[in-house]
Amino acid sequence: MERQQKQTIYEDLNHNSIIENNVYELCQVATTEERRVKQPENIKERKDKEVMWNKPIIHTVLLSLIVILLVGIFCLMLFQIIGKDTTSTTGATAGDTTGATATGVNATTGVSSTCTCTTGNNTTSTGVNTTTGVNTTCTTGVNTTCTTGVNTTCTTGVNVTTGVNTTTGASTGSNGSPSGAVDDILLIAQKLYNDSTALPTSCEQLKIQHPTTGSGYYILAAANGSTYTAYCKMGLLCGSIGWTRITYFNIYGQSCPSGFRLYKSGSYKACGRPVTNSGSCASVQFPSNGISYSQICGRVHGYQYGSTDAIKYVSSSYRKDINSYYVDGVSITRGSPRQHVWTLMAGESEVTNSSGSCPCNTGSSVSVQSFIGNNYFCESGNTANSTSNTLYKPDQLWDHYSYYCRSLESPCCNVPYNPWFHRDYGSNTTTDYIELRVCGDEGTDDEDSPVRFYEIYVK
Repeated sequence: MERQQKQTIYEDLNHNSIIENNVYELCQVATTEERRVKQPENIKERKDKEVMWNKPIIHTVLLSLIVILLVGIFCLMLFQIIGKDTTSTTGATAGDTTGATATGVNATTGVSSTCTCTTGNNTTSTGVNTTTGVNTTCTTGVNTTCTTGVNTTCTTGVNVTTGVNTTTGASTGSNGSPSGAVDDILLIAQKLYNDSTALPTSCEQLKIQHPTTGSGYYILAAANGSTYTAYCKMGLLCGSIGWTRITYFNIYGQSCPSGFRLYKSGSYKACGRPVTNSGSCASVQFPSNGISYSQICGRVHGYQYGSTDAIKYVSSSYRKDINSYYVDGVSITRGSPRQHVWTLMAGESEVTNSSGSCPCNTGSSVSVQSFIGNNYFCESGNTANSTSNTLYKPDQLWDHYSYYCRSLESPCCNVPYNPWFHRDYGSNTTTDYIELRVCGDEGTDDEDSPVRFYEIYVK
């Protein structure tokens, strides 16, 4: 019995105990001499089986090779697109640190026509990097600087129309890595994005492009290539939609425009002419930001101070001159020389039909200047026959609030688009600035028509 136990040698392991890296699990016997008595008989058979790859591994390897091949093809296609997209560049000098110069991209091949890179070892590379296959400079028509053989791109802000850099630098690829090429690919994507999302130049254009757009503030493109934020009135205004607001003023929250003087009486405030002893106008202009418009819509609210008398002495030369203080009230014009848009008159009294009261008052015989025509509003804040040097409140002028459109003045408030003024020039368009003037033909101690609120739209 004891002899049989001593003759025990390596016990043959079953097939499931073999691991993948050909390390076998052994059972220890009592003596070392007997370890060579019996050799495992099925090792060769198992070894033959282990050298064979199973099918899942083969499939995985083949799929990996296919993916690598496809990625390589995709990268080649991207570099071809980059080369075709390149048209021209502006040369760049890197400075003392890199000693690199770049003078443009060949319009035919898309390869840098002159691209010398010096990086300490006076190593010069022209065209495509032989190690990485990445153009060392000038890959996409964007100013570049060579450093260590890998494209270092200086993107300078993308033009909304062309996608080409226009101002000064932004991102730079890392030395010794292909991040410059990645930047170039991103630049192409940015260009495609900008081409498809160019900013509108007016609220009307925005409304046409996106009919469901509501009123609010939007970023628009100005004629000089810059951008600005404007309020868009997308609802119905003066008979149509898609209006761009070019100015807005409210004395409660804003200061008077430059050149205007603040009037204050209790809680009432307004902005009028600077102190003067004679006739004058205070002026402020509003650019159209390059919008080509054929319609103007706006409103102005103000107060009567003292003895304003609208267009009294209408036969006087200064009343016939649009560049003069032709009205006691507010003048709206456009461009230079001035072209009349609208006039807002401040009458002497709403209960009289004197020559100093509104031409639209019942029974008035005052004729209106020919350049004004019917394009005017007129109101008075004074309910008495005589006037005094005071700010007539709370009756705001030109708001056409029916409560204050009383007595002889009531016809003056029966106007279209109340209280908005509106001019439509048909097919004639312009980019003229619009000017608002507060005028009076006498000194400010006697009369003025200070404004409290105004806003003007174009389309």
